[in-house]
Amino acid sequence: MIAARPALSRRLRMMGAAISIGAASMLSSVPAFARGPEGIADIAEKVIDAVVNISTSQTIEAKDRTMPQLPPGSPFEEFFDDFFKNRRGPPGKGGDKSGEFQPRKTNSLGSGFIVDTAGIVVTNNHVIADADEINVILNDGTKIKAELVGVDKKTDLAVLKFKPPKPLTAVKFGDSDKIRLGDWVVAIGNPFSLGGTVTAGIVSAKNRDISQGPYDSYIQTDAAINRGNSGGPLFNLDGEVIGVNTLIISPTGGSIGLGFAVPSKTVAGVVDQLQKFGELRRGWLGVRIQQVTDEIADSLNIKPARGALVAGVDDKGPARPAGIEPGDVVVKFDGKDVKDPKDLSRVVADTAVGKEVDVVIIRKGNEETRKVTLGRLEDNEKVQQANAKPKDDAAEKPVTQKALGLDLAALSKDLRTKYKIKDSVKGVIVTGVDNASDAAEKRLSAGDVIVEVAQEAVSSAADIKKRVDQLKKDGKKSVLLLVSNGDGELRFVALGVQ
Repeated sequence: MIAARPALSRRLRMMGAAISIGAASMLSSVPAFARGPEGIADIAEKVIDAVVNISTSQTIEAKDRTMPQLPPGSPFEEFFDDFFKNRRGPPGKGGDKSGEFQPRKTNSLGSGFIVDTAGIVVTNNHVIADADEINVILNDGTKIKAELVGVDKKTDLAVLKFKPPKPLTAVKFGDSDKIRLGDWVVAIGNPFSLGGTVTAGIVSAKNRDISQGPYDSYIQTDAAINRGNSGGPLFNLDGEVIGVNTLIISPTGGSIGLGFAVPSKTVAGVVDQLQKFGELRRGWLGVRIQQVTDEIADSLNIKPARGALVAGVDDKGPARPAGIEPGDVVVKFDGKDVKDPKDLSRVVADTAVGKEVDVVIIRKGNEETRKVTLGRLEDNEKVQQANAKPKDDAAEKPVTQKALGLDLAALSKDLRTKYKIKDSVKGVIVTGVDNASDAAEKRLSAGDVIVEVAQEAVSSAADIKKRVDQLKKDGKKSVLLLVSNGDGELRFVALGVQ
């Protein structure tokens, strides 16, 4: 090693001191918010006893594995016999007297939090789904058997109750509507079964719809959330619960800063109903809705594009007697603006069953208000059926006419049979689609029935061609079609006419 010269050593020491002073100066000049908020430790200390681990067990029936059939005298016969006997398990060690597999138990862990000192716990439905036994584990390790109060699969929430062995700490819900992008939040839970773990981050997005359910409106955060955090609380800096940590997006299975929490505004309502009724009682309007695209908005003279387009009305639903019809666009419900179909779904579901509300619609360019008394949404409502696939055995070839990149024909008995079209469906049937057309891009297909063109009923291919030609003369860039499938389920499709 070569020794440094005295003069050089002095200069290096002076430079080192200057760097240290400069670094300290820079650190002191960093704004407090850039270093994170103060008081997270105080928040954690205040609420951590209200955060619990959820332990579940489930019995799984093991199926018998059939042993491969080998030719008699095969040299591998003894090997396979021993191998499969070992897998089936010897009598008394996982197998019965014949060596058959016995049912086995699996265990899982998640998180939850106490909202009432009487022993009421909130968690995710997927944490306790199909469990034979549920236990709540307090922060001090005390384990207590819990009962299921109720679940809501559509928001992935569940409520449990247990008998408190000692005084408990409970947390309160905050107002998730008041949080802003960039606000600091704290997540506490049981990641990877490690027990009470505290992480912090910011709200990186609000009202996220990631297609997990009909009422998606997640809070997105970069606070570290991992497997086992599900059902745990997301706190604001006042120690109030503003969300329930529910899922993450990750290619690795670990946190990459994309965690999602159900907002407390949704959670509080669900918890209240589950405690009162053991189930959810959501409002029901009785309509099928779809997005108002720019093309549809142009066809309906709605600027800017907004609202929820009514594609169908249930015959037994509350919307029909109120006079709501297919083609109406709902822009306001019970005083709340409706920007898109998800908005309408959420606000209707959150409205009390039996309440009379004002529904503002746009019909043929004019705003109208309808009074609707909401019904109750049933969980076992009929699931919409997919379009029936056509058969290739038509009795006779239909006479077709082309328009909008479609082959169109009058609805005959043979075509109804071929495409399984109900007798109640009226209109003009699509028998073919040009693959290069706008119609193909909008997923129109053979077997679809065009019921209306520009909100006027049609009964022949000539009617459609006439209406399209007139719209072109009027300078319209698109035409709005009301399309039915074979079961009579309707949707709107806007096609370019230029």
